[in-house]
Amino acid sequence: MLATAIHFHGDDVSANSAGDSNISALRALPGLHDAVLVGVVRREQGLLLAPGNPKDLRSLPDVLASGAKIAVRQPGAGAQFLLDALLKRAGISLKDLQRLEPPCLTGPDLAAAIRAGSADCGIATRAAAASAGLDFVPLIWESFDLLMRQRSYFRPALQALVGFLRDKRLQQRATELTGYDTAPAGQIRFAA
Repeated sequence: MLATAIHFHGDDVSANSAGDSNISALRALPGLHDAVLVGVVRREQGLLLAPGNPKDLRSLPDVLASGAKIAVRQPGAGAQFLLDALLKRAGISLKDLQRLEPPCLTGPDLAAAIRAGSADCGIATRAAAASAGLDFVPLIWESFDLLMRQRSYFRPALQALVGFLRDKRLQQRATELTGYDTAPAGQIRFAA
């Protein structure tokens, strides 16, 4: 493995601080060395909702109060970590929510469940909402980064990838998808 994609969420999740969660997670690892974190994008995460937002959901407390059914992701998925962190911040337990079972394996699967009427809402990217024709209530911007060893960073394959991250084609595609900010693309955000 030359690199792995990460997007962590901590107890301090908010619209403004979520971008530092990856760096905070890495700083908390004892003995971390020979690591570099390269920015890919910041992406907008929020509530995906049926067209027209028929239950008028604006927040996770609204989801709980309305009894809306929420589609969730499988344990270990980044979106599920985000939901867990947002619930903790709001003082809500996952078991208090009416959940769609089984969990959805991907953001597009979650969007399809909402589109089909199997769930009223779920957490995923703005791009997943847009591609499925769903409404979207923004909750946070998160950093989506690549973590690798410093020595791997200099390998030709990763240098080609970092070069592509700075390419106008990526910026254009991110604009088309909506909900992506390519400003950090290719930047070294952390080194140990």
